[in-house]
Amino acid sequence: MHDLQHNPESVTLRTTEFEASDLHFAYEGVAALRGLSLNVREGERIALLGANGSGKSTLLRMMDGLLFATSGTMKFRGQALTEAALGDDKFALGFHRQVGLVFQNPDVQLFNPTVFDEVAFGPLQMGWGRDEVLERVNKALEWIGASHLRNRAPYRLSGGEKKRVAIASVVVLEPDVLLLDEPTAALDPRSQSQVIELLGSWNDGRKTIITATHQLEVLGEICERAVVLEGGAIVADAAPQTILNDTALLQRANLVHIHRHTHDGVPHRHSSPYLHHEHQ
Repeated sequence: MHDLQHNPESVTLRTTEFEASDLHFAYEGVAALRGLSLNVREGERIALLGANGSGKSTLLRMMDGLLFATSGTMKFRGQALTEAALGDDKFALGFHRQVGLVFQNPDVQLFNPTVFDEVAFGPLQMGWGRDEVLERVNKALEWIGASHLRNRAPYRLSGGEKKRVAIASVVVLEPDVLLLDEPTAALDPRSQSQVIELLGSWNDGRKTIITATHQLEVLGEICERAVVLEGGAIVADAAPQTILNDTALLQRANLVHIHRHTHDGVPHRHSSPYLHHEHQ
């Protein structure tokens, strides 16, 4: 592991939410996680950094009980997340009330005929009464600034609107933990800012938020702890500014690349963010 280590002193008084120990996972024989271990404490805002294929999405899905380790353990508040545990309706209902995942592509998540129905779907599955569902849905729509979209079909929304509705469909349950897979990917700058502001205002920052991203420019706004993944393993765990200052680490993890170009015929080399547009 890289020698950058997260300082646990600031979180010693918080309870452990997730405890991942020596996780291994493979898709059809192709390794996605290789001996990954990670502790997440209550109230932390963590960014999982890594290029495509580094294991970020796989780890989030394990935290949400959608995937299960080939070996190793993933625990939530001391309870192992296994197929047997999630197969128990009582446990699964309580777990998904406490932990919510927002997928990278909102089209995967949005399937109801209207925005209102989409946000109401989770509360209805929880068996809440009509008045409570109405109150929570209206509150969630107001929070994301989408009350005027309540009767619109989700497929007719813009990319930024879809993302906000997808977030609302999860936070309407007021989970203790919010998992986000690339929440600002493929959004225009204005929509990115709106999503970041929403996450920053969610429950006054008292909840645990784990965000998978490769966008370094939003790092300082979404987390206080950055965990870098490479090849399915953690290679660094530190404060975001410490990670951003380590160019060698970012290059190794394919989060930046050395960009070669010329000015007035003189060769230059500098680091550029992941997916940086080439100079013409």
